[in-house]
Amino acid sequence: MRRFIAAAVQLAPAPGPLTAASVDANLDKAQSFVRRCVAATGAELVVLPESCTTGFTPGVPVEELWSLVSAVPGPITEPLQQAARELGVHVCMGTYERGAGRGAVHNAAVLIGPAGDVLGVYRKTHPFGAENAADGGWTTPGTDVCVVDTGLGRIGMAVCFDGDFPELWRIQAVRGAEVICRPSALLRSADVWELTNRARAYDNHVHVIGANAVGADPAGTLYFGNSMIVTPIAEVVARAATHESWTAAELDPDRAMASLSPGSSVPQSFDHLAARNLELYDKHAADLLGPARTPFPHGPAPGGAPAGCGPAAPGAEGSRTGPGA
Repeated sequence: MRRFIAAAVQLAPAPGPLTAASVDANLDKAQSFVRRCVAATGAELVVLPESCTTGFTPGVPVEELWSLVSAVPGPITEPLQQAARELGVHVCMGTYERGAGRGAVHNAAVLIGPAGDVLGVYRKTHPFGAENAADGGWTTPGTDVCVVDTGLGRIGMAVCFDGDFPELWRIQAVRGAEVICRPSALLRSADVWELTNRARAYDNHVHVIGANAVGADPAGTLYFGNSMIVTPIAEVVARAATHESWTAAELDPDRAMASLSPGSSVPQSFDHLAARNLELYDKHAADLLGPARTPFPHGPAPGGAPAGCGPAAPGAEGSRTGPGA
């Protein structure tokens, strides 16, 4: 990894029901923000929120969502590919992606290189609540991790609720990820957002760039932003507010783990990856990989029956919606 400036951009989706025109408006806004952000900060990696092309809860039946997006690469990524190509930068964008069969939609993070080509695609492996197609939602989960060699360093990707699952991040770290981009549309709480970003950065000694949505999505769900950049010792070195904006910071591999805590004169002396007890994990592999549930009582998945879980999805009779992932 070399030293470079990274940025997280937070955007609000176009208001009102999701249409082809609103997808075009979202793409136009996203590429405009990327251009302005790079001009203002000199960022060489810009991360956009989850589903920035549509908004997280789309408020339309999954077959209609499938028709409104495209395969990747395709029309749903081309404006950002063009911006990356013209600016010579890397862009990580969150978008719904048209799957192979009609009605199969993936919640994807797409890494675009400075030549405008798609370097890698990660498909969210942990759908949030009613988002999951298996529960009547609109997202078909992915099954693979994605870590890409780039001119900046090795970059991995995770999407929003994926931040709650340390195993995914550890696989990427073991594969050499130095930076993990986390496009998100999260509103559970600002505490959970910061906790998971900092914990995953610290657990795996990686830089985390979390770009969170703001404003309301087509189903009326509101998002709080607070996009942030976190170092491998869990220091938040950049944080955005709650409106459309960006936040940026320099990532320096020589300083990333130079001290035990931010600004301390005590050097960092341990490495979580090297210190893993592989014998223990192998002995208890069945526990790590077997099904489990919390012993504590809890409510149904977000988007289920209780009032207050989320607004009804307009224009989609029987569609389910819920708080952001």
